[in-house]
Amino acid sequence: MTSSHPRPRYREDFQIAVVCALPLEYDAAALAFDEFWDEDGDKFGRASGDHNIYKTGRIGSHNVVLVLLPNIGKASAASTAASLRSSYAGLRLAVLTGICGGVPSPGTDNEILLGDVVISKSIVQFDLGQQYPDKFTRKDTVDDNLGRPSKDVRSLLATFQTHLGLNDLRCRITQILAQIQQKAVEKGYRTLYNRPTAAEDSLFEPGYIHRHRDRAGCGCSESGACETGHNASCEELQCDVGHLVSRKRLETMTKLEQEGDAGKAQELQVFVGRMGSGDTVMKSGEHRDRIAREHHIIAFEMEGAGVWDEIPCIIVKAVCDYADSHKNKKWQDFAAATAASAAKALLERYALTNKPTTTNGRQDAASYRGSARSSGALWLGRCRIALAYVYWLQEVCPEVSVFWVHASNSERFRQSYTSIAQRCRITGHDDPKTSVLPLVKTWLQEECRRWLIILDSADDTELFFGQSDNASGNDATLAQFLPECSHGALLVTTRNKQAGVKLTKGTHLIEVGRMTEDECQDLLRKRLGDISPPSDDLSTLSKRLECLPLALAQAAAFIQENSITVQEYLDLQGESDQSLIDLLSEEFETIGRDSETPRAVAQTWMLSFQQIQRQHALAGRLLSFMSLLDYQGVPKEFLSHYSGCSKFELVKALGILKAFSLVVEEKGSSFDMHRLVHLVTRKWLAKQGTTDEFRKHTLLTVSQMFPWGGDFENQMTCSAYLPHANAVLQLEDGGLEVWEEEAKALLLDNMAGYLLFKGNGKDAEKMCKIAMEIKRRVWGAEHPSTLTSMGNLVSAYMAQGQWEEAEKLSVQVIETRKTKLGADDPETLTSMGNLASAFCNQGRWEEAEKLGVQVMEMSKTKLGADHPDTLTSMNNLVWTYSSQGRWEEAEKLGVQVIEMSETKLGADHPDTLTSMANLASTYMEQGRWEEAEKLSVQVMETFKIKLGADHPFTLTSMGNLASTYRGQARWEEAEKLNIQVMETRKTKLGADHPDTLISMDNLALTYTKQGRLEEAEKLGMQVIEISKTKLGADHPSTLTSMGNLASTFWNQGRWEEAEKLIMQVIETFKTKLGEDHPSTLTSMANLASTYWKQDRWEEAEKLSVQVIETFKTKLGEDHPSTLTSMANLILSYMQQDRWEEAEKLCVQVMETRKTKFGVDHPETLTSMDNLAEIFWNQGRWEEAEKLAVQVMEMNKIKLGADYP
Repeated sequence: MTSSHPRPRYREDFQIAVVCALPLEYDAAALAFDEFWDEDGDKFGRASGDHNIYKTGRIGSHNVVLVLLPNIGKASAASTAASLRSSYAGLRLAVLTGICGGVPSPGTDNEILLGDVVISKSIVQFDLGQQYPDKFTRKDTVDDNLGRPSKDVRSLLATFQTHLGLNDLRCRITQILAQIQQKAVEKGYRTLYNRPTAAEDSLFEPGYIHRHRDRAGCGCSESGACETGHNASCEELQCDVGHLVSRKRLETMTKLEQEGDAGKAQELQVFVGRMGSGDTVMKSGEHRDRIAREHHIIAFEMEGAGVWDEIPCIIVKAVCDYADSHKNKKWQDFAAATAASAAKALLERYALTNKPTTTNGRQDAASYRGSARSSGALWLGRCRIALAYVYWLQEVCPEVSVFWVHASNSERFRQSYTSIAQRCRITGHDDPKTSVLPLVKTWLQEECRRWLIILDSADDTELFFGQSDNASGNDATLAQFLPECSHGALLVTTRNKQAGVKLTKGTHLIEVGRMTEDECQDLLRKRLGDISPPSDDLSTLSKRLECLPLALAQAAAFIQENSITVQEYLDLQGESDQSLIDLLSEEFETIGRDSETPRAVAQTWMLSFQQIQRQHALAGRLLSFMSLLDYQGVPKEFLSHYSGCSKFELVKALGILKAFSLVVEEKGSSFDMHRLVHLVTRKWLAKQGTTDEFRKHTLLTVSQMFPWGGDFENQMTCSAYLPHANAVLQLEDGGLEVWEEEAKALLLDNMAGYLLFKGNGKDAEKMCKIAMEIKRRVWGAEHPSTLTSMGNLVSAYMAQGQWEEAEKLSVQVIETRKTKLGADDPETLTSMGNLASAFCNQGRWEEAEKLGVQVMEMSKTKLGADHPDTLTSMNNLVWTYSSQGRWEEAEKLGVQVIEMSETKLGADHPDTLTSMANLASTYMEQGRWEEAEKLSVQVMETFKIKLGADHPFTLTSMGNLASTYRGQARWEEAEKLNIQVMETRKTKLGADHPDTLISMDNLALTYTKQGRLEEAEKLGMQVIEISKTKLGADHPSTLTSMGNLASTFWNQGRWEEAEKLIMQVIETFKTKLGEDHPSTLTSMANLASTYWKQDRWEEAEKLSVQVIETFKTKLGEDHPSTLTSMANLILSYMQQDRWEEAEKLCVQVMETRKTKFGVDHPETLTSMDNLAEIFWNQGRWEEAEKLAVQVMEMNKIKLGADYP
C-alpha cells in the first residue's frame, strides 16, 4: 500500500527520535508507529563512527527514528544520543519511553498506581555528588545540573497541566493502547499487553524489607535480603500483607473491577513532574521516599540524564513498580505499552518545526522585484539565481518579455543585442548601415510592453565605462546603450562589486553569501542522483571546497563520470595541493552554464586574474604576492611595504580584489583568501612563469618586516607573522642569489628568537643551524653575523639542556671573537657570559665563577662599572654564588648591582627589578621570609605597572612570591598565586611553554605541602607528559618534574613506584649531566630516603654516605645540599635507634648551619628539633625540653605563632 505521506529523502528530514532502554520497551514502541520507511532495508545509513542500529518510520505527521540502547544507564544513553545526533542532525526532540519506578505518595493528590504515566517536566541526577562518612551531598551547581527543557517543550508540557489538555491526552492514550493491544494480537506477539488486576498492585510500608522471614540457612538479615531472596516473589517469601499500605484510589478500582466495570477500573492517570535519574536501580522504599522528598521527585529511571544532556528530551514512562525491594516484573509489559501509547499521543500534539532557511542572499536575489544586481564571487551560482527569478516572473507576470544579454565581452554583448533585434523584428535591424546597439536601446525605451534585461557576467568595469582616465565618452563604452525607462528593469549579475554598483547606479544591493552546509549537501545529493553517500563525507567535501557551488558541481560531475565514491574523491584531494589543483582543472558540463564559459573551476578563476592584471596592475601584483604567503591573516603592512605605493593607491587596489571576492578583509587590518583561490593563483603564477619573481618579493618583504622574536614586546607581531614566514621558507627556491640568502638567514635568526622565547628549542635549533650554514657560505665562518647565529644556536642548545653542545660551540665562538674582535669586545664578553651559564647549569661552579669574575672585571674596564652589560655579568655571578650556597657574597654583590642599576637605569627598569628579584631569592634561601616577601611584592607591583600584569617578568616575580608564601606555610595564598600565574602563562605563552610547566610543577608542590597528594600526582603526571613532548624525556626540567612526582609517591607511601621513578631519573641525569652533578646527587639522596622508608638500612646508609662525600668534594662541607644529605643520614640513624651516631652528626650539621645560615634559619631550627628528639629518645629529658622550647620560641618569632 502506498503511503499518503511523503517519504523522507534524507536523514536530515527526521526531527523526532524515540529512545528505548530495554527490548520489551522497544517492542511496544514499534507498535506505536503508523508505518516504517525501512521495511525493504535501511535507506538512510548512519554517520561514520556511529554504531547505533536504527528503525525509521512515521508517527502521525512526524518522521521518527527509533533506537534501542545497547545497555541500561545514563552513560550508554549519553553515548547513544551523541551518535544519534551525529547521524540525524535535524533532530529537534528525543522521547525516552519505557518503564520506571513510581513514588506512590499514598493519601495525596499525587497518588500514583502501577500503570500510570509519568512525563518529565524536569530531571535531577540524584546520585551525582560526594559521599562523606556521615552523609551524601548532591552536586548542585549550574555546571552539574541538567538544564530545563527547550521553550517549545515547556509550552507543550504546560498544556498537559490543564484539565482540558490532560483529559484529552488520557483519552488519546487509552485509544492508542487499544490499537497497540490489537496489533500485538495480529502480529502474534509473546504478550498482549493486558493490564494486570488491581489485586496485583501491592504497596508495602517503606521500611518493610523483602526477605526470608525464616532466616535459617540463608544470608538474609534485618536490613536486607540474600541473593535468593532478591530474586524470589512476595508469595514465595510470604511477605506479610498486614504491612500493605491502604490506598483509596486502589480500593475504588478494586470495587469497580468486582462490579464488572472494567473500563472505569482501568482508567490511568498522567502525572507531569520532576523525575530522578541515576545509575543505580532504586530498590529501597525508605531511600525512595527520602530522595523524593528532598528533590520533589515523582518517579525514578536510569537513562534520562544521558539523553537530556545531548538532545532536547521528554521522558515519557509508565510505572511498573514502586522502586522498593518488593518490585517484580508483572507490570512491565503493560507499562511499556502504556508508555509507548503516551509517547505517540504526546507526539501527535507536538508541532512540526519548519527547517530554518538561511538565504545568504539567494532568496532575496531570486525574489527581488525591481532593478537590482546580484554580486558575489563567480562560483556562487549567480546565473542560477537569475534563472530562478526569470521562472518566477514568467509565472506571475507572463506578459513581461525577458531578454538575456551576455556581458562578458563587447562581442557577446553585441551578439545578444543583434539577437534581440532579429527575434523582435525591430525595424531597420537588417539594414547593414544601422548600428544595432542604439537601435535596440531606442526600441526598448519606446516599446510599451514591460520587459526585463538580464545583464549576465558584467564583470568588466572598463567594458562599460572605459578606463578611469578616459574622459572622452567614446562609443567603446557600453553603459550608454543600456535602456532606462519606467516600463523596463535591469537585473545585473556580476562577480565585480564595483561594476555592479556603477551599472545599477546605487540601486538595491543583493550580495550572494556563502552557502550553508545544508545547502551544500542538498546540492551534492541532487547532482549525485542515486548515489547516497554518508552525510559526514558530504560535509567534509563541502568544507574542503569551501562551500563553493561551482566547485561542488565539478566534484559531483567527476564522481559520476568516473564511477567513484565521495570518499574516494576525498582521498584523491588529500594526496597533495597539486592533486586538488588537478581536480579543479578538470572540465565538466552542467545545465544552465554558459557554453562559452570555461569548463573548469580553475580556468574560470584564471580569467578573473587576467582581467584584474590587465585593468589594474597593482591589484594583480598584490594578489600574486599574497598567494605565496599563508592564505589567512595576511597583514596589511606586508602589502604596504611590498607595493611601496600611497595609501590611496593601496585602498583602490585592495578594493578591486575585495570587489571580486578574491580577498576578505578581517578585523585587525589583515586579509584572508579562499584556500582554493590561493592554490589556483599559485598555479596561475607558475603558468605565467612569474612564481620565482614574486617568491623573491615575499622573501624580502617578510625578512625585513619580521622583528627579533626574543623580545616580549614583539611577541604579538611574531605570532601573526610566523605562518607567513613558514610559507615563504617552504617555497622551492632552486638556487638563491646572495641577497636572497642574506634575507633568508636574517628571517631564520629572528624566527628562532621567537621560538626560543616560546620554549621551542628543538625547532629553534634547526633554524639557527640553517642560518649559520648560510652565513658561513656567504660571509665566512668568522664573520660577526655568522658568530651571532652561532650564539643563537648556543641559546637553543641551552634551552634544551644540551650543555655539552652549548659549551663546545661557546668556546668556538669565544675564540673566534677574541681573534677577530678582541678579548674585551662586548660581543666576546657576552659569549663568555653564556659559557659561564653553561658551566653553572652543569654544576661546575668553580669554572663558572672564575669565568664570571673575568667577564665582570673586563666589562668594568671596557664599558664601565655601571654599564648594563657589566651589571648583567654581576647578576650572573650572584646566581653562581647563590648556587653554591654562598649567601653573604651573593647578597653583598646583589645589593651593589641594585644600587648601581637604580642610579644608571632607574628604580623601575626591568634589569633593576630582576636584580631585586635575585636578591629576594637570596633572602628566601636564608629563611629571611619577611625581607624576601617585602622585596618580592615590591618587584611584582612595579613590574605590573611597568610591563603589565601578564608580562613574563611579572609572572616570574609572582611565582617567586608564591614560593615565599609556601616557605612560610601560607598554603592558600601560595596556591591562589600559583594558579593565577599558571593560567596567565597558559593564555599568554601556551600550555606547553617551559615557564607554564614550571608554574604547574610549583602548584603541584604546593598541593603536596597541603597533603593534597592525588591532585599533586595528577598535575605532576600532566607536567611530565607535556615536558617529554615539548623538551624531551632527558631534558633536565623533565627529569626534575619526574623527581617531584617521585616525591609525591614517597609521601603517599608508594615506595616501589617512587624508587622505580627515581632510578630512572638518576640514570638519565648521570648520562646527561654526570655522576657528580648536584641534580644527580640530589636524586641519589632521594633514593636513599626511599630505601630507609622500606627498612633497607644498609643500602640507604651506603648511598647516603656516597652522596655526602661527593657533595663535600664537589660543593664543600658547608654547602646547603651537603648539609641536607647529612641531615637525611641522621634520620636514617634515628630510625635504627643509632642515637650516638645520630647525635654526633646532628650536632655537626646544626653548628654548621648556625654558622652558615644563622641561628634562626628554618634549616638550623630543624636540626635543633632533630637533636631534641635524639635527646628525648636517650632519656635526656631536661636537655630535650630545653632545646625544644628554644626552637618553639624562635619559630614563633621567625614564622609566627600559627605556623604548622
